[in-house]
Amino acid sequence: MQVPLLDLKAQYATIKDEVLAAVSEVLETQRCIGGPKVAELEQKIAAVSDCKFAVGASSGTDAILNSLMSLDIGCGDEVITTPFTFFATIGCIARAGAKPVFVDIDPKTYNINPELIEAAVTEKTKAILPVHLYGQMADMDAIVASAKKHNLAVIEDAAQSISSTYKGKKAGSCGTVGCFSFFPSKNLGGIGDGGMVVTNNEELYERLLIMRNHGSQPKYYHKYVGGNFRLDPIQAAALLVKLPHLDDWSAARRKNAAYYNEKFAQTPVQTPFISPDCVSIYNQYIVRVPKRDELVAHLQSKNIGCEIYYPVTMHLQECFASLGYKQGDFPESEKAAKEVMALPIYPELTDEMKDFVAETILEKIN
Repeated sequence: MQVPLLDLKAQYATIKDEVLAAVSEVLETQRCIGGPKVAELEQKIAAVSDCKFAVGASSGTDAILNSLMSLDIGCGDEVITTPFTFFATIGCIARAGAKPVFVDIDPKTYNINPELIEAAVTEKTKAILPVHLYGQMADMDAIVASAKKHNLAVIEDAAQSISSTYKGKKAGSCGTVGCFSFFPSKNLGGIGDGGMVVTNNEELYERLLIMRNHGSQPKYYHKYVGGNFRLDPIQAAALLVKLPHLDDWSAARRKNAAYYNEKFAQTPVQTPFISPDCVSIYNQYIVRVPKRDELVAHLQSKNIGCEIYYPVTMHLQECFASLGYKQGDFPESEKAAKEVMALPIYPELTDEMKDFVAETILEKIN
């Protein structure tokens, strides 16, 4: 049996005709930049996120970059964030000209530990950038409280957590802005790159709109230096087909997670901890195991897909050496990087496939 980490073909087979028709509609109109599909998706993502406004972006990365630029965060500024994340989170801070300032993670949720934020605030701090990792939101009450105390913006990196909740609040709605990715592997994935920024701040919304189009307002007049951060209408069309399925797909992932949780109970496999304040969408199903790399090799030998998210923390990446961090500075992040791995969790997994994954793991570790 072969069990991929993710099977997008299985998902596509269920909506193929609708996607083709939606994409064809865009091609027939030849509205290949902007247009009604982008506007419709923005309205619907804002509604899904309990926000007033949404601005499409060319990727989740550009959603973060546009947010930083629109908030005037740049050279000389500091942004507090986590070292345990995908590169784009930190890369955007650096590209904006600001300095990422790391604090360690909560070892149970893998999200930024809000108790450590206060000590990292300086007169140069302009924002806190929490990451809602693996589909579960960070402890937003504590983060927002710290931000209000020091008059800081909160940029939610919700790339992996669209429609997840914290105390009933949707991802993206708690901070100043929320940033989503529509990379194909996400719960709501496009047929290429795409992203979205959501906010409840109308003034910031207007700035985001201007900045995503080279800072031009009106056309050919530039008060700001922006970027080309526009969402492709073909991506918007495909995402509009997928959006009505998002809740069902996320529920199916939770069901698969519950299956794994039961199978791995009372074993050395540490299953995900989901805070009682949160509803996760399980963009990844992350376990911690002893001798992780040996288990990864074993699963791969059995044609079972798995992945390490993430093997090297950001403070130890070569390109950020100038920040001056060293091994041991963030022990919980470094420990997680050595122990975590993702298992197949996508909605189309069959019972037989899940059984095969669980049994293969248990035979190796028991």
